[in-house]
Amino acid sequence: MSPGHIHVPTDCRTVTEILSRVGDKWSVQVVVQLGSGPKRFNELRRIVSGISQRMLTLTLRGLERDGLVTRTVYPTIPPRVEYQLTGLGCSLLKTVRALGAWAIENRDEILAARRRFDAAEDEGRAPERKRQDAA
Repeated sequence: MSPGHIHVPTDCRTVTEILSRVGDKWSVQVVVQLGSGPKRFNELRRIVSGISQRMLTLTLRGLERDGLVTRTVYPTIPPRVEYQLTGLGCSLLKTVRALGAWAIENRDEILAARRRFDAAEDEGRAPERKRQDAA
């Protein structure tokens, strides 16, 4: 944050609300799977490991409501429904992929930090923490 940045509470609420949607476990997985093209509901259910039918329905509705996914119903018998990313959803996919690449790139460093932290906790001493003085 730059020194000239003005904190606006409504911006924080908006960001928190949007990140809650796009950052939850299931939304990220659905967005990633739709990144390879349109999918039908049952196809998504098979490839998104561990998701229930109800949770997939809620996740898709939320993503559709936020303009990240479109739902197309084809007039066949029985009706065929496909979900796909919108342009906004594709832009989110780029960010999700970048975050995933960052996680992979920094995995070893993060795991090492966790081991150091856990070892210090096991020894009954808090890990060293840098003190940040308020200016």
